[in-house]
Amino acid sequence: MPPYGCCDLGHVNLTKFVERTAWAGEPSFNFDLLDQVIANLVRMLDTVLDLTPWPLPEQQREAQAKRRIGIGITGLGDTLIMMGLKYSSPEGREFAERVMRRVRDAAYRASVDLAKELGPFPLFDADGYLAEGTFASRLPAEIQDDIRRYGIRNSHLLSLAPVGTGSLTFGNNCSSGCEPVFDWVQHRFVLQADGTRQMVELYDYAYLAYREAGGDTQHLPDYFESAQTLDVEAHLRMLEVLAPLVDAAISKTVNVPADYPFEDFKAVYMRAWESGLKGITTYRPNNEIGAVLVSSKDAKKAEQLDESDPDRRLRLQALPEKVDKALRWLDRPYMADGNPAYSYMIESPFGDFSVVVGHYVEGSSTHPFEVWVNGSEAPRGLAAVAKTLSADMRAFDREWLALKLSALKKTNGQTFDLAMPPDGHLVKVPSPVAALGAIVEYHAKKIGWLDGQCEEGHKLTDAMLFRKEPKSTEVGTLSWTVDVSNPATGDDFALFLKELEMPDGSRRPYSVWLAGTYPKALDGLCKLLSIDMRIADVGWIGMKLRKLLSVKEAQGDFFARVPGEQRSMSYPSTVAYIAALMLHRFRVLGLLDANGQPLVASSVQDVDHKIHAHSEKPCPECGSHTLIKYNGCEKCTSCGYVGSCG
Repeated sequence: MPPYGCCDLGHVNLTKFVERTAWAGEPSFNFDLLDQVIANLVRMLDTVLDLTPWPLPEQQREAQAKRRIGIGITGLGDTLIMMGLKYSSPEGREFAERVMRRVRDAAYRASVDLAKELGPFPLFDADGYLAEGTFASRLPAEIQDDIRRYGIRNSHLLSLAPVGTGSLTFGNNCSSGCEPVFDWVQHRFVLQADGTRQMVELYDYAYLAYREAGGDTQHLPDYFESAQTLDVEAHLRMLEVLAPLVDAAISKTVNVPADYPFEDFKAVYMRAWESGLKGITTYRPNNEIGAVLVSSKDAKKAEQLDESDPDRRLRLQALPEKVDKALRWLDRPYMADGNPAYSYMIESPFGDFSVVVGHYVEGSSTHPFEVWVNGSEAPRGLAAVAKTLSADMRAFDREWLALKLSALKKTNGQTFDLAMPPDGHLVKVPSPVAALGAIVEYHAKKIGWLDGQCEEGHKLTDAMLFRKEPKSTEVGTLSWTVDVSNPATGDDFALFLKELEMPDGSRRPYSVWLAGTYPKALDGLCKLLSIDMRIADVGWIGMKLRKLLSVKEAQGDFFARVPGEQRSMSYPSTVAYIAALMLHRFRVLGLLDANGQPLVASSVQDVDHKIHAHSEKPCPECGSHTLIKYNGCEKCTSCGYVGSCG
């Protein structure tokens, strides 16, 4: 496209011109109807150029000067099957070339007719347009004569786009663009109204038509060829046939096997260059980037699990009662006039940083509700510990906060002497995380929070499955394990989630820990999250993990596979990816939905919906109401999705 150019594209579904399929008798294709539809499509796309409210005057000038449009096709792979022709055969390529030649000639004739009626595009110059070597110079002689006599309305008329979504939605999942059929049955995840994702099977259009006509799908005719079986040569030959008949360009993917030798891979690009192709795209499946579509055969292979080991888990015998209202605030309370806060300086041999504790004063009661760390020398991961601890501080249960702080104070790491307030006497602490816990505990006692009484029915500690983590016997218990690697920060570790069996037979994670290379402050985070997982209401751990999805780290973001999906995205930090992995496991076990919300009634869930109501439009990727406008684009602060811009 030229600068300020536009994609004014329209595509004809070739399967609609097949009047009789190969399995119904002698196949036939209505070329005359194709000519009529192409003529209408040219007029329609040309009209679009005049009706469009252009955002920029430069775009309008470019569009009006050349009046470029893009007539295209879709469903070619299915059409060849319906005509009984193999995509890889000379006969199949001959038919595709015949179709594209009719599309080309019909489009150019229609554009000449428009020029007779409305005039040619303003920059039209007959000699230059028809000069030797141009695309127009290869048109039939009678069309060239008409162009020289009457001009032509559009400088460019043909473009073969991917047409993926259009083929799925309007073509009943016909093959896209000029591609072969991807596979007869595909798996795709569909976002439901309640925010969950449902995996559905999609049937290819020609395959479905053949099956409904009584065809034997277990023994398909040999002309049923798909991208799963075609070799590289078949893709290239089809491109070589279509390219001379397209004045703009073609979007066409050459599927390359995962084990394709490098020299052969390089030869694909050399062959494309030697053939005079404008461009080429190759796709080689690998574990780093995954796939957009998954064939049903590949999906079934991935579902085969090794069940040779006994599925041993600890078993919980009874559940505590649910807490009706445990939190005073789910999120940070907004205080227009500010709130009091204390700042404490921590000096250690490993770096100095400050700890700031904010609280809310109401009458004689002072409620701490947040803590954060400041300073360039603050240990990596400590900010995430402070973030999740802040959510604990917003609970009514003072004993719950004391339990969390006690766990932090026992976190091992790098021992040093901490100057404790108010007089600076030295206390040996096992790590910076422990120092954070000691400072917050001091402040909570200082303002009288830990000494107060909890209100009846507001105790999180009463909703715990157990106070202390249960230990497995010598028989052991199973855990879910996943590897995490962030090249930007050098993190390379395994994440473990211990699981137990609930009274109803379901599984539930109850402890998380890490092994490998990672910021040791994350040991404190694991301690906090392990205690969170002991709350019977699964909405609690869902809330805590969702908050961690937005934890950012300078130069610590990385591109990683979305857990449980065939795509990748950028995560703002290692901590955010840990949270995504844990949410995925809870989702797989049927405890949380795709948005990290509980699938059963939860006191945490109801409040959370109100907190996130600031965005009326839900994110199309994760479903959370966390869409914002950033640099003119829609961006989700929960999952990182970037949507429409402008």
